[in-house]
Amino acid sequence: MITEIAQIDVKPGTEKDFEAAVAKARPLFLRAKGGKGFELHKSIEKPSRYRLMAKWETLENHTVDFRGSEDFTAWRGLVGQYFAAPPEVEHTETVVTSG
Repeated sequence: MITEIAQIDVKPGTEKDFEAAVAKARPLFLRAKGGKGFELHKSIEKPSRYRLMAKWETLENHTVDFRGSEDFTAWRGLVGQYFAAPPEVEHTETVVTSG
């Protein structure tokens, strides 16, 4: 299982619109090949900063399958207008859990 962590800074004043757009995009992630869901987290200290944490079966499910799909184009169409800068994206794998 891979976790994609995208740090997204949005234009100040667009936070609620961005959150609504991400909620609208939910089906795009849920029907993606290898997509296992996502969460959107908002920074308390920096209220225009978010972290999108998406779960994927494999790295390629995100980097090849999703990014090469029409759903990725739809995702960017919904949320891209709110970006203050391009998102910073990295992928992780779990090595230790508390449970």
